[in-house]
Amino acid sequence: MHIRDPIHGSIDITPAERQVIDSRAFQRLRHIKQLGFSDLAFPGATHTRYAHSIGAMSVATRVFDALYREARLPDAERQRFRQTLRLAVLLHDLGHPPLSHTSERILPAREALGLPAWTGLGESAQATHEDMTVLLIVQSALADLMRRAFASQGIEPEHVASLICGRGPEGADPFVAGGVDHAPLLRQIVSSELDADRMDYLLRDAYYTGVNYGHYDLDWIVQNVAPVEREGAWYLGLSHRAVFAFEDFLLSRYHMFVSVYYHYTSVNYEHLLQRFYETSDGEFALSPDPEEYLGTDDVTLWHALRRSQNPWARRLVERRGFWLAVEANPFEREVDLAPLIHALEAEGVAHFVVESRGVLSKYFQDATARPPILVHTSQGAWERIETYTPLFRRYRESARLVRVYVDPDQRDLARALAGPLARA
Repeated sequence: MHIRDPIHGSIDITPAERQVIDSRAFQRLRHIKQLGFSDLAFPGATHTRYAHSIGAMSVATRVFDALYREARLPDAERQRFRQTLRLAVLLHDLGHPPLSHTSERILPAREALGLPAWTGLGESAQATHEDMTVLLIVQSALADLMRRAFASQGIEPEHVASLICGRGPEGADPFVAGGVDHAPLLRQIVSSELDADRMDYLLRDAYYTGVNYGHYDLDWIVQNVAPVEREGAWYLGLSHRAVFAFEDFLLSRYHMFVSVYYHYTSVNYEHLLQRFYETSDGEFALSPDPEEYLGTDDVTLWHALRRSQNPWARRLVERRGFWLAVEANPFEREVDLAPLIHALEAEGVAHFVVESRGVLSKYFQDATARPPILVHTSQGAWERIETYTPLFRRYRESARLVRVYVDPDQRDLARALAGPLARA
């Protein structure tokens, strides 16, 4: 089977993979928008997690084939690693709630999911979409389907989940071959500073939003990756010749955050949805039961919003967002908004303040616990990428935008109160 994709062309799908794609769990992603409310600002941005997941699998396959082109592995082991990786990337977004990240705040408590302890996900009490993804892979009807479809290759749902969550069941070493652990490298293809997920979504999101920021040289990066063996494990390596392409990749992601992912219109409506969740007394809820969870998507959320009499729901349905009064962007000095907020409150102007703070790189949060990305220098040595390129170190800091929104019916008063801070 072949799927025609506007980003990557023709993507090959095996009969067993088609069973997974045709499953209820994966077909649900047809009804989960990749970028939430972004289509209110970029009308073309109606693409879905379904298309992104298939595209990311295609990228992961290209990266794997480039890394393993000279690997001395038995064909059966190579194919098992390749297939497990393809499934992990195909399913990496399976657990996203309606409108993707926008509804993550109402996911159930993690303890209600009953996940195996080895998954190790969920630093907080509330589940994340990664938790829900692992739940659907190991505890839904999809798990049984995968066991049947891939039994001949020795692939279990837990193997797939382990590449997503970064660890596997105790005592299981499905990615050790010839005394070498391939798990760190395979997990870097799934989730790292240079993973298949980002490599696809930057190009895809740029294409559908109509902007140029997300473009980078995917071909050159893929042609210049290489495995690095250290202390009995394989890690992701990159030739010094492709470091400029990697830096362009980083800048593309930064510009997409500032210009698209944190666009003031989508941020506006995300906050309205948050207010709906906070004030609607559970009119729309997400179940910890995997089969019930699969019954929720963008369609069911919009159905609930249209039926609701909650004032925030009515604003969402009727597209009556608040007006952006003030915006402090990440390139300007810190702006003291306290006097303005006090004045708005004193005059009874309905308003809210949103701080968008995106961590552009999680690599620096706990670099010692994350598999390193290594650069093969022109002198023939391997060096950690964060010490090789100064640009990468800039990503220790988060992108921060602060915005003040007001009721559009009170726009003139708000503009007068904001004075020179007011948005033109």
